[in-house]
Amino acid sequence: MARTKEFDPDDVLDRAMALFQDRGCENTSMADLVEHLGVNRASLYATFGGKRDLYLKALARYGERVGVPVVEALSQPGPALPAVFALIDEYAKPQDSACLFVTTAVELAPHDPDAARAVDSGWTGLETALTSALTRAKAQGELHPSKDPGTLARLLLVLFQGMRVLSRTPSPEARLQDAAKEAKALLLS
Repeated sequence: MARTKEFDPDDVLDRAMALFQDRGCENTSMADLVEHLGVNRASLYATFGGKRDLYLKALARYGERVGVPVVEALSQPGPALPAVFALIDEYAKPQDSACLFVTTAVELAPHDPDAARAVDSGWTGLETALTSALTRAKAQGELHPSKDPGTLARLLLVLFQGMRVLSRTPSPEARLQDAAKEAKALLLS
């Protein structure tokens, strides 16, 4: 008779995601995961596979948790530019935890094609949502007719990832706020 799992896989995946956000993949050992998650090694392997598999699942979960609300916010009917500005403001806030996409892009993507694809997929989703919102903003007269929504979306994507990196440094507030202010000014010009 098969044994019943003594843990909630969704809860464990969420807690693994948080640990990976805090330490990254390469600085998190399987022993760290066992200790932090309170699940024995055999159960982790049976449920999630190895550490890399667990990391990729945690990265996918991260994409769902941060990506879906952003897409939903940018897709709301009505004026589009306020939603884009709200997203700029959100990225301008210092963060308590690292962006798992940025961490993965630096740490794993150069040598792990699956990790690179996951990061690219997350960033493509954000860029697509921004392009769509900015296209709506242009059609509604919120954005100057000469502005290219796709190019602006790509600029914001790059800016946002840089903001996430700066957010992890001491006293980033002034830099983040100045970048947000200039991004908004660019969209309004």
